[in-house]
Amino acid sequence: MRILKFGGTSVGSADNIAKVKKIVDATEGQIVVVVSAIGGVTDRLISAAHKAAEGDISYAAGVDKIINQHQQIIHQLFPDSRSREAIQESVAPEYDELKSINKGVFLIRELSEKSLAGISGIGERLASKIIAAYLDARWFDSRLYIKSYVEYGRNQVDLPTTYKLLQEVRPQLGKLSLFPGFISSNKKGENTTLGRGGSDYTASILASAFDAEMLEIWTDVDGFMTADPKVISRAYCINHLSYAEAMELSHFGAKVIYPPTILPVYQKNIPVTIKNTFNPQAPGTVIDKVKETPGPRQIKGISSIKDVSLLTIQGIGMVGVSGISMRLFASLAAREINVILISQASSENSISIVIDSHQTEKARQAIEKEFSRELADRHINNIIVDDEMAVVAIVGENMKHTTGIAGLLFNSVGKNGVNVYAIAQGASELNISFVIKEKDIKKALNVIHESFFLSDYSRLNLFVVGKGTVGSKLIHKIATQTTKLMNENSLKIRLVGLAGRQSMIFDNEGLDAASVVEKLEKEGIPGNVKEFRDRIIEMNLANSVFVDCTASEEVAGLYQSLLEANISVVTANKIASSSSFETYHKLKETARKKGVKFFFETNVGAGLPIIAPINDLVRSGEKIVRLEAVLSGTLNFIVNTLSEDKPLSEVIVEAKEKGFSEPDPRVDLSGTDVVRKSLILAREAGYPLEESDVEVEPFVPQDYLDLPSLEEFMAKIKELDPVFENRRQRAVSEGKRLRYAARMTSDGKAKVGLMEVDQHHPFYDLEGSNNIVLIWSEHYFEHPMQIKGYGAGADVTAAGVFADIIKVANV
Repeated sequence: MRILKFGGTSVGSADNIAKVKKIVDATEGQIVVVVSAIGGVTDRLISAAHKAAEGDISYAAGVDKIINQHQQIIHQLFPDSRSREAIQESVAPEYDELKSINKGVFLIRELSEKSLAGISGIGERLASKIIAAYLDARWFDSRLYIKSYVEYGRNQVDLPTTYKLLQEVRPQLGKLSLFPGFISSNKKGENTTLGRGGSDYTASILASAFDAEMLEIWTDVDGFMTADPKVISRAYCINHLSYAEAMELSHFGAKVIYPPTILPVYQKNIPVTIKNTFNPQAPGTVIDKVKETPGPRQIKGISSIKDVSLLTIQGIGMVGVSGISMRLFASLAAREINVILISQASSENSISIVIDSHQTEKARQAIEKEFSRELADRHINNIIVDDEMAVVAIVGENMKHTTGIAGLLFNSVGKNGVNVYAIAQGASELNISFVIKEKDIKKALNVIHESFFLSDYSRLNLFVVGKGTVGSKLIHKIATQTTKLMNENSLKIRLVGLAGRQSMIFDNEGLDAASVVEKLEKEGIPGNVKEFRDRIIEMNLANSVFVDCTASEEVAGLYQSLLEANISVVTANKIASSSSFETYHKLKETARKKGVKFFFETNVGAGLPIIAPINDLVRSGEKIVRLEAVLSGTLNFIVNTLSEDKPLSEVIVEAKEKGFSEPDPRVDLSGTDVVRKSLILAREAGYPLEESDVEVEPFVPQDYLDLPSLEEFMAKIKELDPVFENRRQRAVSEGKRLRYAARMTSDGKAKVGLMEVDQHHPFYDLEGSNNIVLIWSEHYFEHPMQIKGYGAGADVTAAGVFADIIKVANV
């Protein structure tokens, strides 16, 4: 025998009921079907009853709507008028009862528990009679066999009596029988119900009483999922669960199966299969006693409960005092307050509990009354209540005796800025539960799911600001390299947001990098960079990375708030790292404390790896004692291009036309860019330099740089052509070449300016717009570490930014 239970969505319309018939017809052997009310009907029945009790005459329209819905389904399922009349006659008593009870409630303005039970169970009675007739199944009234009693204010099933009655009726079962779920009766024969999800429980009781070979629960999902698919788009179906795992996941919010359902089938070792009415070919989830051998996944699923509050009772007067816990839970039980989670400090000075939010005030009053003397004597502090909380649980029998599970769990949520308020884990190691703010639940579930179920690859959510020269090159790299990174590096990069000067665009599921710039121009919403920042923080996505491809001081000013919100920052913008040392240090410290990344490799040398090797030396304990560097590709291009035929003024124009210089070359010629880069290198090397500590000799005299317009500057700069040519020729005659370089020594002194180097110096052969950095340390003293290569241009800068983004996922 097989028990097939169909939920409200499975029988929610005539078309769906036709799908149920196909499933039943395809099932071999003796079958017992259990059905819920048509989807949404129970809620509408209860709503109409409460309206009637409040004297709201609109209850009658609600009742009529429910009746008409069933009438419409009957007309669709039974085109033959004779069959239709027979089923309408069968359900007429339920229609009459529904109207009469509600009318009575309306007249006396009172809704008793007895009346509510009678009303709320009519949905199952109606649906079961209609579906039994459509399936040509024998209908049994569950109220005659499922018996209940009240305990602690709730209906409990009298299992011995129920099993006895079901055994007596078993011989009457034919090949196909049907029972309504949810409904029951007490020893007086009065209507009762089994509570939310009670149809699952009905089916489990029948399976146990009839010694069924299988219980099939047909619903609207493929089975138990690794997480809520409404929150985690990448969640997938779990093939197999033990009874204990299914119970834990159901208790902590997975709504696939009602928790009490597990016990009756567990006691008889009857397997349960969760199947999808709308996708019957899917294998579903099997629940049984069989334990799998340890596999690659340490946990089976993630579940969560929202709309809860965390109550904490704390005080040094609790330490070593027996009976505190007993009094606490007894006071709550007396008020019928269900405790979802318990966490107690080993010092016994605090106990935290999680309860449904709607019971918070009642729980506070119960605790304050029970501990009134201790509160008055200050042995216990005031009750602390944290609202808008959520409980997250990871479940799996493979967690037993597996080290590192808790570490991976709390590291993954912690580095994404999710604060954990309380933790609970039983000695069985089946479940680790913890309490967080409800606003963080989406992020927490995503990072946990990625850590435990999608650890084969990492995912980053990128928010890029700037779509100019560097930004556009970066976006192109994202578009062309994403598939390769996924296949070869197991890294999935999603461009989630893009901002220009006055507009921005977002998509949680990812923007198409190949067309995002055009989409921003057509569909972007108005907004500035601060609004862009606020939206990023509000979205609260896991593994978020803010990427700055601008040279904007305003954008650089956002870094601190982004890092504090646990969002990594990758930037090609030098302003933040070369501003005051206090600002630089605070950014670095915030990133370290928050466990996020602040990468700015392209601040010096574009795509050339310079900062990373310095970091490696410092982390290994090396002291850097000296630095020399050519850091401006623009200025190196100028000194390398100067010749008798190409004077300074012409070379500056050429550098501008080739894109080596800023649109206003004075920015490069002032030496400011080199000063900023040298400051960054010195700070990364461990020297707390300020800009005022750097002695600067501009490439050209300051009075030229101070001219009011670029046109005036370009006209006047020709005066320096012979000056630079004379200096160049003098250097050549001495076997030397000009270089604009930065130097720093161990006493913290730094200088930027023109220098002459001979053929023995590493700077001598530096070609084109290349950069070079020489690093002397305790071990690299006789022969400095030398880093040399192309250090300018949008392509290499974008490549360096892209490399930093990848590094965020890999370190």
